[in-house]
Amino acid sequence: MAPKKRFSIHFLFIFFGFFTACKKGENASTNFGSKPELSYAMLPPQEKLPLLPENYIATKKQEIEHFFKKQWQKDFENVSFLVAKNGQIIYEKYDGYADKQNNILNSPEAPLHIASITKVFTASAILKLIDSGKLDLNQKVATILKPFPYPEVTIKTLLNHRSGIKKYGYFTDTIWDKRKILTNKDILNLLNTKNIPLETPTDTHFSYCNTNYVLLALIIEKITAMPYREAMRKIIFEPLGMKNTYVFDDSSPLEKSTPSYKWNYKEYAFDFLDAVYGDKNIYSTPRDLLKFDMARNSPSFLNRNLLQQVYKGYSYESKGIKNYGLGIRLREWETGQTLYYHNGWWHGNTSSYITLPKEKVVIVALSNKFTRKTYQVKKLSALFGDYPFKLQDEVEKE
Repeated sequence: MAPKKRFSIHFLFIFFGFFTACKKGENASTNFGSKPELSYAMLPPQEKLPLLPENYIATKKQEIEHFFKKQWQKDFENVSFLVAKNGQIIYEKYDGYADKQNNILNSPEAPLHIASITKVFTASAILKLIDSGKLDLNQKVATILKPFPYPEVTIKTLLNHRSGIKKYGYFTDTIWDKRKILTNKDILNLLNTKNIPLETPTDTHFSYCNTNYVLLALIIEKITAMPYREAMRKIIFEPLGMKNTYVFDDSSPLEKSTPSYKWNYKEYAFDFLDAVYGDKNIYSTPRDLLKFDMARNSPSFLNRNLLQQVYKGYSYESKGIKNYGLGIRLREWETGQTLYYHNGWWHGNTSSYITLPKEKVVIVALSNKFTRKTYQVKKLSALFGDYPFKLQDEVEKE
């Protein structure tokens, strides 16, 4: 796909019914009301959670709003933000532009690039295929993708970043013609033909690597006989009612992608890595991520044994609190608490997804104008459980 001149993305907002929410000429900082039915509709009766007391909602809303105002002190900073418990939205806020050039504001229905939170979705689709017997967690990748140069790499070591494979953003930098758009199949072909060695022996070290999830996307395509975008729609998005979520890939028109910006609202240009998917390139909204979170943590989504393997750490070579499960980041404190989350960063897009299964809480922050403030929202977990955060700690990196 050759880079194209960006046209107005109004047609995309029409397609998703956005114009009812995108009002021009008004302050972009908008606070929408709590609508628990948004996510309740997707759960079977036996899985529905109790409604929150009004005084609880009011107290938590005040605490969250205070935190939000401390973090995002100006208008038009570009953020889509939501906190929910038991499927009920306690607080949400949409600020700034989805598309500044066309004066389209961020809103509950405006999808933003969720960057590496995409990995949680890719992992979930793989886990659904494992749960249905179409794949095995310990299956060798070489039995699925043929040819494949690393015989010891398994689906599990792709999911938990222990494959030892090199990051494609590094090795393509010197062996790929950057005038050509890079695809997932191109990356696999380069691994097969350019004699690219492993960084470390498989399953001996953790190394966060986007190539792992590029390969998982290709495995999804191989097993389902569908493009990744279509497989994700049928396995995840459509069954969960995620109407404002989609995949951008090498066949997508460039104008379908919501623009992202530097701190000064200068738009990031499309580059040769922008069509690679599985590690990134899902666009979504906080409300759709709430639907996904409720489903993923419900008893009917994955069998209990498999879900338990998702939420455990696999890398203990180095001492520290940070770890990685199957498509999810962990912080494991010596005192026994564990936080589950995933961050993302691609061009001007930064994102954070925090899931607290025990407390039935989800926290989401998305921004398409570069900021590290999105990564601070994990501190809000301290409002719902015994997590050792202070709400005014130092700024963290992704």
